[in-house]
This record gives sequence, structure tokens and C-alpha cells, in this order.
Amino acid sequence: VRHGLCVVGQTGSGKSVGTHALAEAMTMCNEQGSSTLLKTEIYTMNPKSILSGQLYGNFDDNTHEWSDGILAVIYRNCAKDTSPHRKWVLFDGPVDAVWIENMNTVLDDNKKLCLMSGEIIKMSDTMTMMFEAEDLQEASPATV
Repeated sequence: VRHGLCVVGQTGSGKSVGTHALAEAMTMCNEQGSSTLLKTEIYTMNPKSILSGQLYGNFDDNTHEWSDGILAVIYRNCAKDTSPHRKWVLFDGPVDAVWIENMNTVLDDNKKLCLMSGEIIKMSDTMTMMFEAEDLQEASPATV
């Protein structure tokens, strides 16, 4: 199973509904005794609705203290979670060359999120990075 995938289609075509229906079906099967389909949790964010520092984290120029971004918190919590549940970190929004390039070390075989603070967080085997977008025009070949 790949640790990163894209769901691509026009707005309103059912990308979110399909993804959430699959997660719910996997969870229901697990609750009914399936050992191959695991409970699935989805952590959704729109990377274009916030600034890069709010997504990954940033240093405060005045205090020189690091503040975690939304992705850093979610990614770290999922990586530390020792439960067997599947964790889908879902980016629901347009792929932008600026924020997606920072995901290259997560999507390659390293599977590590490298933050500007120097912290490196390794993806757990139960995590999947998902990208839900209308197109991949801004994604580089390395990302795809």
C-alpha cells in the first residue's frame, strides 16, 4: 500500500463523499470482526486556507520560539499513536507548488516530515497522506 495518494476530480464530483464512505465502510467492517480492514480516522485540512507558517509551523521573530502548525501537530500525533487504526491525513484543496514541495520528504521513501525547527517526524506504518484536488497542474513530477 502506498503511503501517499491523490484523489483528483472536479468540484462536486464526489471525491470527499467517496473517501469518507470508504473510511466508514472500513471502520464498520472492522467493528464487525474484520482483521484486514481497520478502523480509519481522517484528519482533514485545507492547505490553501492558511499561511505556510500556520500549516507547518514557524519561528516567532520577537521571541525566537517555535510554534507548531496544524500539520505538524496532526502528523506528530498520528505518528505517535500506537493503535492499529488507519490514519488518513487529508489535504482537501488546490495543490500549490509552494506548500506541496515541503511534502517531498514525506512522500518519498524517507516518509519523514522535516520541520524548520529541525524536528524530523517519521511517518508510522498506519498513516497515509491523501491529497484531494481538482487538478495537479502545480505539482512537480517529483510530487506526483
